[in-house]
Amino acid sequence: QVQMVESGGGLVQPGGSLRLSCVASGTIFNLYPMAWYRQAPGKQRELVARISTGSSTMYTDSVKGRFSISRDNGNNTVYLQMNSLKPEDTAVYYCNRAPGYPLGSWGQGTQVTVSA
Repeated sequence: QVQMVESGGGLVQPGGSLRLSCVASGTIFNLYPMAWYRQAPGKQRELVARISTGSSTMYTDSVKGRFSISRDNGNNTVYLQMNSLKPEDTAVYYCNRAPGYPLGSWGQGTQVTVSA
């Protein structure tokens, strides 16, 4: 069973930065595109960023230029560097395989709160 464990969230002021990490287990990690998703209170889960097996990246418009996704296949880990954070980035962040691929079990996620 594919499982994800996210970490690195926290409380940060607007304009601050955080780096999220996600370790995947139970899968041949480097065979799949991976993605970060987020879910804000009262909203549906949305795709934030994705990275291909060859490390090509794609971002939702609201985070372009501020967030950067990367992967370390040797450690089954995907990262999300978040800079210039805004209050509207507040959400629980999850990682999983990219859309269009069989999803693994959703982890607990990691809470990101952007507030003064």
